[in-house]
Parts: sequence; structure tokens; C-alpha cells
Amino acid sequence: MSRYDRQMRLPEIGSEGQARLAQSQVLVAGAGGLGAALLPLLAGAGVGHITLYDPDTVAESNLHRQTLYRMSDLGRPKAEVAAETLARLNPDCHIAPRAEPLLSDSAADAVGEADLVIDAADRVTATYALSDLCHATNTPFISAAVTGRAGHVGGFCGGAPSYRAVFPDMPPTLTSCDAAGVMGPAVATLGALQAQMALSVLLGLAPSPLGQMLTLDLAGWRIGGFRFDEAPEPETNGPAILAVSQLSPTDLVIDLRSRDEAPVPATPQAQRLPEGGLSELNGETGQRVVFACATGLRAWRAAQDLRAAGGIAAILAT
Repeated sequence: MSRYDRQMRLPEIGSEGQARLAQSQVLVAGAGGLGAALLPLLAGAGVGHITLYDPDTVAESNLHRQTLYRMSDLGRPKAEVAAETLARLNPDCHIAPRAEPLLSDSAADAVGEADLVIDAADRVTATYALSDLCHATNTPFISAAVTGRAGHVGGFCGGAPSYRAVFPDMPPTLTSCDAAGVMGPAVATLGALQAQMALSVLLGLAPSPLGQMLTLDLAGWRIGGFRFDEAPEPETNGPAILAVSQLSPTDLVIDLRSRDEAPVPATPQAQRLPEGGLSELNGETGQRVVFACATGLRAWRAAQDLRAAGGIAAILAT
């Protein structure tokens, strides 16, 4: 009996659909809590090629939700451990680990060659940057985010509106799992929904998850959703999101974090906020100013203010 027998029994999959999965190439950004849930489901379903990007190592404080890893894996690169585990799960699935973020000089080429990109990085700056790349290359993009016991997952680009069409601006407040906390089952549920959306895109199932948003609130036991097929793209995009490798020697890099918050600046090129604060920066010199902070929210606001004043601004993905 085939390892894929049970899903091939579905008339919308069959042998033809299984062959499509085997030929698929998927990029996954993030091997944390979301990735720990979705990656085994993709590999188990027979997705043929997965390139996995994650710059971090396995940490004990994350094991409650990153169930792909074990205590013996502590300190090892998550991408490498995940690739080894998935290879044992399904040797039919080729996993290419990359111990780096999916934000580099080669990212545009990698995205353009993929059938699908999945954002499981839990970094909103990465979400905007990946959505921009996918929108430019017409590549389907599945993104999810979760904190506490709530989150959302949606299908963007690939003929559907981009992430910026639904979220043209960052929220008033932004936090991380490290700061606000998170429950493992909430993360696993959203990761599983990402996997289901991804398989549906690869198989061409209808209705498409592209243009669909699902919301999950496990604190209030509410599940919701809406379609955004007709959402217009913003007339002017927000600030560009840059990787360190995309910085120019002429860029003015401003790290908005205090020395207590970040003793080491984001890059050797980075400076702390000038004595007079943001008011000292203006657009008269034509120099690009690149802002960095912990979550991206302060950098986004600062870049928006500078752009409104006629300056050239971007955000550094930290």
C-alpha cells in the first residue's frame, strides 16, 4: 500500500494530484513553532522539494511549541535539525536547509523559481518583504502570525492581493512571542492551517485559499474569516524592508534601540539616534536612511515620518 494511499483516495487528489505534489518546490521561511507544525505535514503529504530558511538555533524555552526538536538538539541550527527529522519522516521529500533568513541578495531568484512561499518566520518585517517579492514574481504566498492564544493565516499574491493590500500599515502596537507569551496548541493549529492552504494551492483545489483570511481566537473560542479578492493594492507602498546584504555604504543606518535594549548595534554601520532625535533627519541630502528596531514597528513609524518629510527611508530586517 502506498504511503499516500489515504489522501490519494480523495477524488480531488488521486494519482495526478500526488504527482503534482512530488514535483512541487516550496520555500519555507521559519522553522519555529509554525514551521514545526506545518513542515511534517508537507513532507508527510509528499511535497517533493522544500527549501527551509531559518537563522536560529534550538532553544529550550521554545520546545513547548517547537515540537520538531528534542533536548539533544539544543544549540544546533533549527534548519539542519528539521531537515534531518523530515528526511527520516519521508525520504521522498528533499529538504534543503539554509541557516539564514529568506532575505538576501538571492531571495528574489529563489522566490521566482518556487511554486509557493510560506511565511512562518514570526517577524512582521519579513512578512512584508516576502509579500513584496511574491507580488513582484506572481508567486503564491501563505502567511500566519500568532501570539498568546490568537492569530491569523491568509493566502496572498499569486493572482490574489498582496499582504500590503490587506495590511497597508503596521498595527498601533506590536509584540513578540518572547515578550507576550504564546501557547503551543494555538501555534500548531495555525501551522496546520498553513499546511492545508499550501497543499490546496499546490493541488489547485477550489475555492482557492489565495484571497482568503482565517482568524483564530482560542481565548474566546471564536473562528472567523473573510475573502479579500477585490482588495486594492495601496497606491504607495510603505517603506522597503532590506536585508543587511542589501545595505549600501552610503546608507545612514539608525538603530532606534537603546544601548540597554541592544548593546550591539544592528550592523557595524549602524548609529544610534542623533542627539536631536528624528527631527535632525531630513530629506535634503538625498541620503537613504535605514531604521532598525526590535520588532520593526518603531522603524516603520520613523521611516513613514521621514518619507512624509520628503526623505528616502527604509527598514532593516533584524
